[in-house]
Amino acid sequence: MARLQAEAPFLHPECQIADSRFGRYVEIGAGSRVANSAVGDYSYCDRICDIANAEIGKFANIASLVRIGATDHPMEKASLHHFHYRSGDYWNDADHDAEWFSRRAGRTAFIGHDTWIGHAAIIKPEVTIGHGAVVASGAVVTKDVAPYTIVGGNTAKVIRRRYTEAVAGQMMDLAWWDWDHEALRVALPDFRTLRAEAFLEKYA
Repeated sequence: MARLQAEAPFLHPECQIADSRFGRYVEIGAGSRVANSAVGDYSYCDRICDIANAEIGKFANIASLVRIGATDHPMEKASLHHFHYRSGDYWNDADHDAEWFSRRAGRTAFIGHDTWIGHAAIIKPEVTIGHGAVVASGAVVTKDVAPYTIVGGNTAKVIRRRYTEAVAGQMMDLAWWDWDHEALRVALPDFRTLRAEAFLEKYA
């Protein structure tokens, strides 16, 4: 029997999951934390990832030690420290700052379909990674990444396009990531052997 199933995500040991939902055939690597997030069909992350306040599309490939939705400290206030919003951890008569946590949770990062987030990359809150984009290992992404674009560095900058604009547009129109499980199985030999242009010629 296939290791990944439609009914429930495959969670490796020592994962921490909170307020999150998962699509079909999802895999979460050992020691990863997923909080206040949605992970689309067929997407996976490798070991020790930290994903918070994120919407992740289908077929996302997330390498180990990636952080998505990396949170900020309040630089405009008198202190950076979290004692003033995690106050209940420090005083019996003080509560956590619910407004602060609500605002943080609403700063969603969006990861498109068929994306590749390289090892130890960081995606900041409210950043969108377009469909088919690639984020290089160790990149720190603070701005949106266009579909089918490869970025890298700290802070991340465009390295090159993955496909031409025409091919990228055709691929997004085809939206193969919305095909059902059986259609993907039928097309599997072509996914394995055809370059993008030939694949589009056959299926678009």
